[in-house]
Amino acid sequence: MQFGLLYEMQRPYDDEIDWYMLYQETLEQCELADQVGFDNLWFVEHHFLYGFSGSPCPEVMFGALSQRTKNIRIGFGVSILPNHHPVRIAERAAMVDQLTNGRVEFGTGRSNAYEQIGQGIDPRETRDRWDEAIRMIPQIWQTSGEFSWEGDFWNVPPRRVLPQPYQKPHPRMYLACTQTESFRLAAQRGIGVLSSASYAVDILANHVKVYRDAIKDADPVGAEVNDFWGNNVHSFCAKDDQAAKELCAESMKTFFGPDKPYIAGRIGAYEELLEAWGGVPEHLKADFGRWLRQSDEEHQSQAAEAGISLDSGPGAARAAVAQLDANTLADRGVIIAGNPESCIKTIKTYEDIGVDQVMLILQTETIPHDKVMESIELYGNEVIPAFRNGGNGK
Repeated sequence: MQFGLLYEMQRPYDDEIDWYMLYQETLEQCELADQVGFDNLWFVEHHFLYGFSGSPCPEVMFGALSQRTKNIRIGFGVSILPNHHPVRIAERAAMVDQLTNGRVEFGTGRSNAYEQIGQGIDPRETRDRWDEAIRMIPQIWQTSGEFSWEGDFWNVPPRRVLPQPYQKPHPRMYLACTQTESFRLAAQRGIGVLSSASYAVDILANHVKVYRDAIKDADPVGAEVNDFWGNNVHSFCAKDDQAAKELCAESMKTFFGPDKPYIAGRIGAYEELLEAWGGVPEHLKADFGRWLRQSDEEHQSQAAEAGISLDSGPGAARAAVAQLDANTLADRGVIIAGNPESCIKTIKTYEDIGVDQVMLILQTETIPHDKVMESIELYGNEVIPAFRNGGNGK
């Protein structure tokens, strides 16, 4: 099992966000992760998500990290291909690869309608734009002479694209995936998965199987098939087992809060989350189970009788998500949290279903810098060693 850190670079909604301190703290956390044995750093590309993500151009952070880290691999998690000319993306990633002596991992994605429309990108075109770009970029990296391209979205006359990557034939490529269709698409293109949704482990196991089966018939866009599965998951490790689980659960629920732009604009978002997190647990079914099986009109009527308002938001599913307790989320593997022993136990379940790396979301708007540093150090001292040098996570 490998260990990564995934960064949104969060701060809560505040007109007085201290951007300087945010970036300095992030660099400090990444340096510590490198020192204690983490395998990867992953940085998102997000735009306009004020109060959620301060990472619009991760390659700038990578420039700093290339000089402040020595061993840890640095991942685009992800580069939004439809937003940029593929030549520019290929140049940026290759330059970071040179600066890091070949430590780049190249994740890709399409983002969401909120961000796409804000940049003049038609959401209906993004699937095809991504597909054309993912075929162009590895060819750019492998062409030592002049590269040229004639496509539906981009045309490049013969040009020498500089630089080429340090890694040969090129960095490993990935697709950020949230649903079965995306897992199959990644497999078809012969690229790895960066699973960017939260799942209970027993539900995630089915998605991993779909991918593993499909990639056997891959038609790779790159020089080689990459069958690596990285799975992002909210995490927090501390000596106090229950307190760590409670803080992590709060962190994840805030992350998926109704005030977030990508949640507010999605129909059925909380129904999807509830299903992915394993559904309504037994101890809540008396309160929520019957509403989730009935029509919206019946939900409203019965909720009114019970004195519960479902007028705003996705109703019963949103309420059920809010009521999922920290221990249930930890037991299902939706979060990796608790003391080192608890974290090791949960990570072993990920390993058992074929996940190659847990991409831990530690730094969020609800977990301050000092606690993130403590958690990173505890991971390095007690959790990661359980999976190294013959350790089996037990």
